[in-house]
Amino acid sequence: MFSFYPIAGIVLSYFIGNISPAILIGKMAGIDIRNQGSGNAGSTNVLRVLGKKAAAATFVIDVLKGAVAVLIGNYIGGTEVAMACGAAAFVGHIWPLIFGFKGGKGIATAFGVIVALEPGLGLLMAAIALSVIAISRRVSVGSVVAILLLPLVAYFFDPIYVLWSAFMAVIALIKHRSNIRRLFRGEEPKISFKK
Repeated sequence: MFSFYPIAGIVLSYFIGNISPAILIGKMAGIDIRNQGSGNAGSTNVLRVLGKKAAAATFVIDVLKGAVAVLIGNYIGGTEVAMACGAAAFVGHIWPLIFGFKGGKGIATAFGVIVALEPGLGLLMAAIALSVIAISRRVSVGSVVAILLLPLVAYFFDPIYVLWSAFMAVIALIKHRSNIRRLFRGEEPKISFKK
């Protein structure tokens, strides 16, 4: 039987994803973060342009968006609805209607979704990403490696996550194509924590 509530939850989650701390914090600082640095509305670019405190706030809020969407989905209808709501928040972060469909690359929001849905999977993917970042000193490398491994690792937690995680992985990889090109050219900047 058709239920309105899952659809409402998905739509709500999309608009939760639209909330962009990178853009809002940038506006408070008198800039459009999408016109600064790498042009990405995410915590790494905020770190480079506005410093550690702004980047930390951006990251935490982006993670919470994904987690809240999953909690909404779980409340409405269980795992499948939670997965759909999480994916909607992820898409809403990347293509936010309220900011002209120009948002971030989705990694922090995806992390929030995964941790809320399957904490063990989220923590394992975070460990993989952080290990690669520590070695390479490049956030994009850690993000791309974790993205590529996500569907495979997700399978061992529950096969139900494979197609869902592959969907998010493909989108995130597409959004990272400029980073991948810069990596091949040796032009991708290393992360700095000086600010």
